[in-house]
Amino acid sequence: MNIMNHQFTIFQLIMTALVLIAVVIVAVAAFRERRQAKTQVLRTRFGTEYDRAVRKHGSAKKAEEKLADRETRVEAFKIRELGVTEHDRFVTEWQTVQSRFVDHPKAAVTEADDLVNALLKARGYPQSGFEQRADDLSVTYPAVMENYRQAHAVAVRLGRSEASTEELRNAMIQYRGIFDELVGPQMTIAHKAAA
Repeated sequence: MNIMNHQFTIFQLIMTALVLIAVVIVAVAAFRERRQAKTQVLRTRFGTEYDRAVRKHGSAKKAEEKLADRETRVEAFKIRELGVTEHDRFVTEWQTVQSRFVDHPKAAVTEADDLVNALLKARGYPQSGFEQRADDLSVTYPAVMENYRQAHAVAVRLGRSEASTEELRNAMIQYRGIFDELVGPQMTIAHKAAA
């Protein structure tokens, strides 16, 4: 009888170990699936900004933490819609900047950059360095971020070197896309994520 109790105990230990191993495997699989789903949501939401953050921070995990920090930071802002008068004033200013492009393309690109900055300030984004501003803007407007970065690079470069007419033209087109997003009605973060 003693041998049978001993064998039963070994059997129980083996079964318990197998159950624990199975539970660990299921928990790890669930964690990985949840992590992959989170990654997919962020990748879809941030688009090229997600890939840029991964390159900048060296890993998906670190990039996702930084993107989540961006979201938290921007949620604290008091972003607002433009009033009708402000909206009309910005649209008129954009039309003026755009019309100057034909005769003064460099100046028009610089003015477009300044106008986008003024528009961001009017909407409630804090005035900060370009990279922080771009990071903040990427939370609500991820689709235009690559264009914003490229257009701004041309605007900044104008003071140091020449830009080709094609680069200036592309910068104005890119600024127009950003301007249209910013001057239009703002969608909440949750609404944009669902769209």
